[in-house]
Amino acid sequence: MGADKILLTILALPLIGALINGTLGKRMPKAIVGAIATGVMFTAFALALTLFGSVHKQQLVHLFSMISLDGFQLNARLQLDSLSIWMTLIVTGVGSLIHLFSMGYMSHDKGYYKFFTYLNLFIFAMLILVLGSNYFMLFFGWEGVGICSYLLIGFHYSDAQKGIANSVAARKAFIMNRIGDLGLLIGLFLILSQFGTLEYSELADKLLIDKIEPTTWMMFGITVCLFIGATGKSAQIPLFTWLPDAMAGPTPVSALIHAATMVTAGIFLVVRSNFLFELAPTTQNIMLYVGLATSLVAAFIALRQNDIKKVLAYSTVSQLGLLFVALGMGAYTAAMFHVTTHAFFKALLFLGSGSVIHAMSDEQDIRVMGGLKKYIPITHITFLIGTLAIAGFPLLSGFYSKDEILAHAVMHNPMIYGILMISVAMTAIYMFRLYFLVFHGNFRGTSEQQHHLHESPLNMTLPLMILAVLSVFGGILNLPGVVMKSGTHWMSHYLEHNTRGLELIETHHLSSSQSMMLMGAAVVMTLVILFVSFVVYIKNARLAKSDEELKGWELASNKKLYFDELYNFLFVKPLEWISVKMHAFIEVIALNKSVYGFAGLIGKTGDIVRKWQTGVVSNYLFWMVLGVISLVVYYLIKF
Repeated sequence: MGADKILLTILALPLIGALINGTLGKRMPKAIVGAIATGVMFTAFALALTLFGSVHKQQLVHLFSMISLDGFQLNARLQLDSLSIWMTLIVTGVGSLIHLFSMGYMSHDKGYYKFFTYLNLFIFAMLILVLGSNYFMLFFGWEGVGICSYLLIGFHYSDAQKGIANSVAARKAFIMNRIGDLGLLIGLFLILSQFGTLEYSELADKLLIDKIEPTTWMMFGITVCLFIGATGKSAQIPLFTWLPDAMAGPTPVSALIHAATMVTAGIFLVVRSNFLFELAPTTQNIMLYVGLATSLVAAFIALRQNDIKKVLAYSTVSQLGLLFVALGMGAYTAAMFHVTTHAFFKALLFLGSGSVIHAMSDEQDIRVMGGLKKYIPITHITFLIGTLAIAGFPLLSGFYSKDEILAHAVMHNPMIYGILMISVAMTAIYMFRLYFLVFHGNFRGTSEQQHHLHESPLNMTLPLMILAVLSVFGGILNLPGVVMKSGTHWMSHYLEHNTRGLELIETHHLSSSQSMMLMGAAVVMTLVILFVSFVVYIKNARLAKSDEELKGWELASNKKLYFDELYNFLFVKPLEWISVKMHAFIEVIALNKSVYGFAGLIGKTGDIVRKWQTGVVSNYLFWMVLGVISLVVYYLIKF
């Protein structure tokens, strides 16, 4: 089978799974539904692996033409290169494990077949996004991911207790993403008007080979619009509040959205468009500082969250901010490296939290947990590995990927490095707090919850174990030169035809001693925070405070810096007020009265005219004679 047919099969498999389960799933056993949805995902991943080693140059797979005009063509085509196949491996690989986990986690849900239908559709849309050869295909997948996320976040819309909140969260995610999508759409129109094409390769050739030099303002406008689109999908300030609320969806949805798929779409957009952003340094600076602010703000908010999934959600926002800092510095391969490791340990953490919630009978408040390590040992060990990886513990995957971004920060601006270290430190603090409060100490829940505590079944723990191994060894993909003399930065070399970033290290080379100092500083900081957290939460047995006890910075962190309240005051309330007034004046007064008034006028006119139709012949003769006399008088006067 040729590469083009394999690529088409990879794209078609999740769509086929969605069609089968969507049409027949209601009448099939749950085991069959889950097996079909999960099977197509593992098959797609296996096929992607066959392409992984054979990608030596860019290949285009033409599907069909959508628009064909003189001087312009819009084609549905797929592009096979190192970047697209790498993202495909992440999406299908991590997505397969999430599907497998979902078979156990959602086994008692009434909407089982619908859930897997939406999951498969989500993956299909994401594959279109990463495999498309032009911005139109990207936008098509972009919108597909948006609608699927809406369906998945609000999946339990009929829940008696949280149904309304789930629906509101889904609506919020949908609306806030549409704001970013408008920016992306405007950016695509600007690209089309300036360059006459939406194809990645044609656009790159015009800029890099033909040396077309658009105006600075045009490049700024294009890249800012693209970044606005990325801001919505990848949850950057100010469009980030939808992502923590997306925790209303089932936990596998949280893992799918926050780990390897939807939130990385914005990162992929910038990396794929790196040749555009390199011509817009102002936009790169904006991206850098927005990412820096997002990373700090989200990490601060996560410090005092008490919902296990909310902590991880704000952690994702913070990590995405770190990624945009890397993109703003032009370190695209470093960003992709961290996207990869983040997919491993964040999927592990979310699925681990799902296993905890499953054991706790759907309880998510960490204040009523504690001592779970002896009840769910596999979940405990794997969650610990994920915690250490995201905290940057030595030799784990997150340690290497974060260190590479920090190395770029040192070369770019030491002040940026210092601020990033604060964000990295807060990451370790809130993750160790979460780990110790959940798995150590005494159990603080009810006796009924304690009686129900048990380890998850194999189809839930197996994905945790696989992701734990990847979280440990994922750093091998892009080991720094200080670790080995040869074979280092493998991933950077693999992606070098699509991105830049490796040459920054080679051009502004850090000496071995400088690299060791940076790594040493990260190691010392992580170990110190681990020790202090152990003392605070284990030795001193400090528990999470109740909401009434919080004051100062703890209250600000717990209340999410009042972002939702601020947006509600600035945008929601004014829009609601305008809507009420528009309804009262335009609909009730203007439209209703004009429509009903016109209808009433027609009715009254009919009443008057109807009186003329008396049915008396003498009346008709009278009016006929009167008409004849009027005509005679008219012509006598006229002539």
